[in-house]
Amino acid sequence: MEANNYKRMLKNAGLLYFRMLLTMAVTLYTSRVVLATLGVEDFGIYHLVGGFITVLGFLHGAMSSATQRFLSFEIGKPGTAGISNIFIMSMNIHLLIAAGILVVGETAGLWFVTTQLTIPTERIAAAQWVYHLSLFSFLVTIISVPYNAIIIAHERMSVFAWVSIIDVSLKLLIVFILAWVKTDHLITYAALTLAVVVLITAIYKLYCSKTFPDSKFRLYWESILFKTMLSYTGWNMWGNAASVLGNQGVNVILNIFFGPAVNAARAITFQVSGALNSFVQNLQVAANPQIIKSYASGDLDYMHKLVYYGAKYNFFLLLFLALPVAIEVDTILNLWLTVVPEHTGTFVQLALVGILIDSISAPLITAAQATGKIKLYQTVVGGILLFNLPLSYLLLYAGFAPSIAFMVSIALSIASLFARLAILKPLISLSIGRFTSLVLLRVVGVGLASMAMALLIKYMPQGDDSDIFMIACTFISTAGCIYLIGINAEERSQLVNLARRLHNPYAKKKRS
Repeated sequence: MEANNYKRMLKNAGLLYFRMLLTMAVTLYTSRVVLATLGVEDFGIYHLVGGFITVLGFLHGAMSSATQRFLSFEIGKPGTAGISNIFIMSMNIHLLIAAGILVVGETAGLWFVTTQLTIPTERIAAAQWVYHLSLFSFLVTIISVPYNAIIIAHERMSVFAWVSIIDVSLKLLIVFILAWVKTDHLITYAALTLAVVVLITAIYKLYCSKTFPDSKFRLYWESILFKTMLSYTGWNMWGNAASVLGNQGVNVILNIFFGPAVNAARAITFQVSGALNSFVQNLQVAANPQIIKSYASGDLDYMHKLVYYGAKYNFFLLLFLALPVAIEVDTILNLWLTVVPEHTGTFVQLALVGILIDSISAPLITAAQATGKIKLYQTVVGGILLFNLPLSYLLLYAGFAPSIAFMVSIALSIASLFARLAILKPLISLSIGRFTSLVLLRVVGVGLASMAMALLIKYMPQGDDSDIFMIACTFISTAGCIYLIGINAEERSQLVNLARRLHNPYAKKKRS
């Protein structure tokens, strides 16, 4: 049974990686062109205003996690009679959330953007248009969440791969349209982005309606289920609000202290870290339904394995990709962008450290969500993450460089990791000792050894192709550290057997 689950997760992860590579390639290209077309200032304004919309969406984030949890949990139980009711109630709640965000966004949110953000006077009108269009894009995204959740719960990851081809193709088309139109590029970019969001949501809805009978919307209301989901969402909302305020709130205060140019540097930073982090997210998305379903069926041993292996391999995969980028960040940014905003290199390096720490926490977050007992978890972890905003503000006010905000985030990520372990110990009988020996000691050992090797290679005398040589050697040395330090003898044996199985079919075909 476990072998079949692992195979399904690997297949789903492979499909999600295909989706991610396609998306990442187009995103990196379009970011370069959009930055050159809009300019640093307009690029910073777009991501500042669009990011501010996300602050209004902590309800959406909370409900998204709740929807995936309830659907996966219901599928994991014997009998699936309640899936349709959960989906419909989820849709009802998302419609209510969208209506609430629309009201708040077009009143208090619009006032804040217009009067409190540091935006050049001549670009305020354009920024307001971007705000309205970004808000409606976000509302459409909220309504699409139940459809995405039921696809993930049924582990149909191939759908995301195919729809992503359409998505990235349209986003690529936007880049070419920007070069043709004579209207305001900033407003045009926001309007075309809204059109793409609407079309992609319509495709997901059509697929779900034809594939999953339980996803057909009808007039239905169940007060008990509503209260259960709302109670879960209420505590989940606290953690999401803290995370959103910590991230997007920092973006706002960086704008207040340093202006749109720093927002542009931060936007580029999160595109780089987001592209790399998507490797881990795709692996985690493939594992999440299994973690929740194993808890629903009472198979805690299998759940613990998914948590241990997920945390460790999340870190290894991300380290393998992120370390060369961190070491050669300036070279990579100069090759990628026509204009590199100030502070971008330092921001990227610090952001990569942050997502490496968060990658260990990813399966712990899912495990906590699976239990449904999230009151203490969200109170403690959300409280820790919420310190990001006031601490960053105080340190920036005291005269520190903008990079201090990333350092604060790293410290809070470490504190959150240990808080999650302490809370999950009684919830799912998770052994902190085993997590420390199987995960923490190995990832720290691999991280330190890989960094030492990368720095040694970087400062060795090299020829004209030193950058390419350094990146290649860093990949090899990191892989070696993972193999020798990060995995045990049994895992190494399994890896060797897998390599042999992959090689033998090729060898037989060659002999024939």
